[in-house]
Amino acid sequence: MSAPTLTTERLTLRGHHPDDLDALAAMWADPAVYAMIGGKPRPREEVWIRLLRSVGCWTLFGYGAWVVCDRTSGEVLGDIGLLESRRAIVPELTVPEVGWTLVPAAHGRGYAGEAMRAVLGWAEAQGIGRTCCIIDPDNAASIRLAEKLGYRVPVEGVYHDRAILIFHRG
Repeated sequence: MSAPTLTTERLTLRGHHPDDLDALAAMWADPAVYAMIGGKPRPREEVWIRLLRSVGCWTLFGYGAWVVCDRTSGEVLGDIGLLESRRAIVPELTVPEVGWTLVPAAHGRGYAGEAMRAVLGWAEAQGIGRTCCIIDPDNAASIRLAEKLGYRVPVEGVYHDRAILIFHRG
């Protein structure tokens, strides 16, 4: 299975393509992006592996992440969706994880919420009602968004020796 295309009022969510590497690598190299997601820039090689993981997730699990694009210009605004990452998180994640990452120019404009509502609506239509997300405890904007999306009762966790909050929905 490949990623279906989802559209919202302002956005197109589509499957990953090798041509997305430059835009996604630039996003992950920006301190405004990685400061609250791991605290260090992602090398181009790691971004490539993430892109391949997104494609593979669709193939193996029937869900995955999308590239978020401006519906009018086609500009890549981010990477968003469901993950089956099998990360070494304590406590272990037992349901699909969701995540949202946008370029700094898209921050604070409601794009993440708009895209995530489309993703969660699609997931629920597929019978995927229970999901979780991990957020840096200092990332107030993402915590607010998670709560608006119905994620509740954060549990403290650890990933790569850093404190995280794990929110559950459904």
